[in-house]
Amino acid sequence: MNSRRAPRGRAVLAALLLALTLCAQDRHPVTGRPYAGVMGVRGADWLVRPEREAEEQPDRALDLIGITRGSTLADIGAGAGYFTWRMAARTGPAGRVYATDIQPAMLDLLRRNMRDRKLDNVVPVLGAVDDPKLPAGALDLILLVDVYHEFNHPREMLRGMRDALKPDGRLVLLEYRAEDPDVPIRPEHKMTVAQVKAELQPEGFRLDKLLEDLPRQHILIFRKAL
Repeated sequence: MNSRRAPRGRAVLAALLLALTLCAQDRHPVTGRPYAGVMGVRGADWLVRPEREAEEQPDRALDLIGITRGSTLADIGAGAGYFTWRMAARTGPAGRVYATDIQPAMLDLLRRNMRDRKLDNVVPVLGAVDDPKLPAGALDLILLVDVYHEFNHPREMLRGMRDALKPDGRLVLLEYRAEDPDVPIRPEHKMTVAQVKAELQPEGFRLDKLLEDLPRQHILIFRKAL
């Protein structure tokens, strides 16, 4: 009787271990934070909603971050290009913006928006879930707006972005404040400063500056750790 039950017991144990592994893969191994998942192309209209100007103040955010004309930039999870076209205008024709997304349909929308604005210094890049597909050592600044929390391979993505930054380059995250219960965003789409630091520091980044001037979001500016 025991010999017949043993294989079934092993199968149940294997299934349980697999379920635990899959669950662990949906959470960050350091903080235990659940990954939020990527917004699909059907949500593209939400990315360019008129209310976003007041809710996120994108131009003020870029003023606070500071973009030098002629610099080489990246917009990770660029979507339809809401921040991309602002970055492209600021760096000017001598600069370049790599606009990455993992959804080809989003990049199609982005290309159309860049054409409409007559911006030819944007390079659309089809990234992967574990690789931003950026040129090594080329970037002055990498911007992630409300996107880092969606990564399901955050450590691999951070390593790829670190490799892409120049020695004095900056990695900038905008994330909705999880510390503030009045920010009307679902919890899995918000992060605390402590969470961001705990996840980025082991991947070779140090927090250089924290700005709390926006209505709903942290601006966290990181540089490579020595």
